[in-house]
Amino acid sequence: MALLGPLAHGPHRPDEAEPSGKPPTPKWWLAAVLLLGLTTGAPGQPSVPAWPAFLASRDGFPPDVIASIERLWSELTLSRTVKARPARVPFAVYLAFVDTPDATAAAARFKKLARYEVESLDDDRYVADDRDGARGVYRVLVREPTRRVMMSWGQHSGRVLGTIGGSALTILDFAPRADGVEPTLTAYVRIDNRVAAAIARLVAPLFGYLADRKLAETIGVSAGVAEWAMTQPAEFCAWLAQEPLGPERRTRILAVLPACRESSARRD
Repeated sequence: MALLGPLAHGPHRPDEAEPSGKPPTPKWWLAAVLLLGLTTGAPGQPSVPAWPAFLASRDGFPPDVIASIERLWSELTLSRTVKARPARVPFAVYLAFVDTPDATAAAARFKKLARYEVESLDDDRYVADDRDGARGVYRVLVREPTRRVMMSWGQHSGRVLGTIGGSALTILDFAPRADGVEPTLTAYVRIDNRVAAAIARLVAPLFGYLADRKLAETIGVSAGVAEWAMTQPAEFCAWLAQEPLGPERRTRILAVLPACRESSARRD
């Protein structure tokens, strides 16, 4: 989910204060950033390459995806790179949950780790909804042993700027370690609304750390679900047995969790 992020926290009015008594933060801006994938300001410049170096040639993608990538890459609003906390599970287990975001989102809701929903359209395309005004679709473009690259399109509806749309290219890099996996997320974002894009660039140096924290929390959902599956297999396997997943989705998770595979075989 990879990925649309913990999308929106509705905007404050200018005269509102945070519960802590601190000055209000521009949460509509966070929503615009986090909506786009699941973001050092960088306005589009003529010198920016028309195609990102981390993607293969255009030939492998549909025309509409190519057009979206070219537009985003030539009209960037901003980008961010975030290192999340390590996932203390084997790499194969962590990757299975990253690659099955609909199951991960359902498990996260069950454990109250997150509220968002993900629906699988096929193995590469997903619809995501944060249940708080943000909704979008994303497509997995690259699957490499320790990297995933996704293109997302989405919008957020808020009280200040209305509906803000945009797109993002998101890179998830995974560094396997002896005690787990260290994930890093890099998001390149284009916000369609020019006013919102201009303000986002302006306030990024001041409030970028808030977006980074939210993005890190988003990546951490997969880690939290994977750690639940490993540390409490009986509880997780019981949940999985009742969850209405498609056969291929379920098989991907069972393949890395012997305890669940064995209990599934006994039921069958």
